[in-house]
Amino acid sequence: MNDGDVSRQIQQMVAFIRQEAEEKANEISVSAEEEFNIQKMQIVDWDKKKIKQDYDRKLKQVEVKKKIEYSMQLNASRITFLQAQDDVVVAMKEAARKELLNVSSNRKTYKDLIQSLVVQSLLKLNEPSVVLRCREIDLTLVESVIEEAKRSYVTKSKLSAPKINIDRNVFLPPPPSNKDPNRPSCSGGVVLASQDGKIVFENTLDTRLDVIYRNKLPTVWISVHFRY
Repeated sequence: MNDGDVSRQIQQMVAFIRQEAEEKANEISVSAEEEFNIQKMQIVDWDKKKIKQDYDRKLKQVEVKKKIEYSMQLNASRITFLQAQDDVVVAMKEAARKELLNVSSNRKTYKDLIQSLVVQSLLKLNEPSVVLRCREIDLTLVESVIEEAKRSYVTKSKLSAPKINIDRNVFLPPPPSNKDPNRPSCSGGVVLASQDGKIVFENTLDTRLDVIYRNKLPTVWISVHFRY
């Protein structure tokens, strides 16, 4: 083999090696580009997910904040409504309490009422001997109805008349006064107790108003609710 043949073979080998190197370089370039695109898509997808997560989190925070604000406003409205409702109910009760003062101003009506209250108390206690307390200003009136109250009790209960001891040392509080509205007061009525003091039946006008108030409170609330 002469020098020319050797030179051609060397050139062919160099060309072959160069071609393989170029093809390999192309493969590496293509593979690198594919890998880059894959990683790029993964990064883009991850960023999208992160952005969506951040958006969802912030949206949820806004929704939670709105719910909290709505709940606070609703509670505030309820408190305002309940306070207004309570003010109306209390005002109605106070108006009724003031009307009680008119009851004792009519002596004939009040005398009949005191007698009925004494009889009712005797029937409730059903004791052979009782202690009766009243307002000091009602003492004479109470004394005037005792015997008739006993007779009424006997008729209703079919029992013997009880002994009624009027307490002339301890009286119920006086009527309400505008001069001193905070002092203890009583709009009228009586309080009876067993002789040993273990059983007490309060039958004052204020107590009866409180009982009616408690019993009628749901009805009053409903009325106020529809009124407002």
